[in-house]
Amino acid sequence: MNNNDILIRLRYALDIKNVDMVEIFKLGGVEVTKDEVLKILTKINEEEEDNEDVIICDDQMFDAFLNGFIIFKRGKQEPKPGQPERQAPSLKESSNNLLLKKLKIALSLTSEDMLQILEDAGVRITKGELSALLRKVGHKNYKFCGDRYARNFLKGLAIRFRG
Repeated sequence: MNNNDILIRLRYALDIKNVDMVEIFKLGGVEVTKDEVLKILTKINEEEEDNEDVIICDDQMFDAFLNGFIIFKRGKQEPKPGQPERQAPSLKESSNNLLLKKLKIALSLTSEDMLQILEDAGVRITKGELSALLRKVGHKNYKFCGDRYARNFLKGLAIRFRG
């Protein structure tokens, strides 16, 4: 699954309007128009990667969207006095792992909520496996999140939020 695919599925699952998508990107630090959002939300076939009617969402744009989504849902967090500035995350991390982490934050989900969402989509994993997916790259228990988990998590979100 590419980032455009993930955004299409996420938009459907959470019923996010185009105007809200523009606002979320803006909150994440990326200026896009409504027309550009529609081009981002166009399904990409491998033969059409050079098509000008499609904007490919790279990892930085995807990360900005997820950061904007956290701010959109929870509000801007002001740094506490004496707290160091947040560093930009390394983009070595899988988009799928990043998706799970940031959606957990944005939607204020507990691990039990996430397990239930996955179970609603027909996937059963243990709390330890979920914890491994949410770890930092380089941690000894870190596990790469495959497309299967990300796809089923988005499917479970659609079941939960759309009925």
